[in-house]
Amino acid sequence: MDRLGIVVPCYNEEEVLKIASEALRGVLADLTAKGKIAGDSFILFVNDGSKDRTWALIEEEHEKYPEQVRGVKLAGNVGHQYALTAGLLTARDMCDMTVSIDADLQDDVAVIEEMIDKFHEGKDIVYGVRRERKTDTFFKRTTAQAFYKLMALMGVKTVYNHADFRLMSRRAVEQFSQYGESNLFLRGIIPLIGYETDCVHYDRKERVAGESKYPLKKMLALAFNGISSFSVKPITLILGLGLIIILFSLLAAVYALISYFSGHVVPGWTSLILSIWFLGGLQLLAIGLVGQYIGKIYIEVKQRPRYNIEKVL
Repeated sequence: MDRLGIVVPCYNEEEVLKIASEALRGVLADLTAKGKIAGDSFILFVNDGSKDRTWALIEEEHEKYPEQVRGVKLAGNVGHQYALTAGLLTARDMCDMTVSIDADLQDDVAVIEEMIDKFHEGKDIVYGVRRERKTDTFFKRTTAQAFYKLMALMGVKTVYNHADFRLMSRRAVEQFSQYGESNLFLRGIIPLIGYETDCVHYDRKERVAGESKYPLKKMLALAFNGISSFSVKPITLILGLGLIIILFSLLAAVYALISYFSGHVVPGWTSLILSIWFLGGLQLLAIGLVGQYIGKIYIEVKQRPRYNIEKVL
């Protein structure tokens, strides 16, 4: 019988942790009773440097349910993608398949059974994909859709309306472990693994408690990290824009010469200042963009550990 490990990254989730533990233990009990997973399957909570009682609650759950609830305590806050990676790589040798899910239980735990069924059919990666975004605000819905379209435009392979709710086989996680980059964007890395994949669709729920740990600032940072980690098209676009501006500059020079020789010279202080500001801003944008890529190279070549594990339950 195949053993399942449910990996749950947690950051300041004291309000939902016990609720999540109860719900996920229920899933394990149900799947075990149906003979779809081994009886020693488990939940692995990853504490991402929480400032509240998240780790204390994980320890309490482990003491009550030592076989079902396990924990990883990271030495500091490293971010969702690193915390999830730490959980996956820790669980890799403990189980035959992993399911990653956030602690807020907005992703439907009921479809985990469908993921397991597809795993038994030979799928190595099963993506949880949202059917729609009715529960999102208008702003979040439109920006999320724009994000996926922008990623596709930039040549980044992702699964539309999929976040980090997915099943991965042991060999898929093993292959994922070979991707040693520091700039992690799992939604772009996982599709690169290959193997047999499939999707399950579900309706996302409201948070059972607490607040979202992904405000606009973090969402924008994740989006930029995803684009800059998988595509050089932004630099190509800047190059194309520079060529277009050069073309317009040549046309403007021709116009200026014609105006000069025809005697219709008009003082162009305003247009000159606007041009200087525009080109100066464009140059700073281009330099900043290139600097971001150089900064990523700088981080990668140092090969520092992506996270430090302080304790494992």
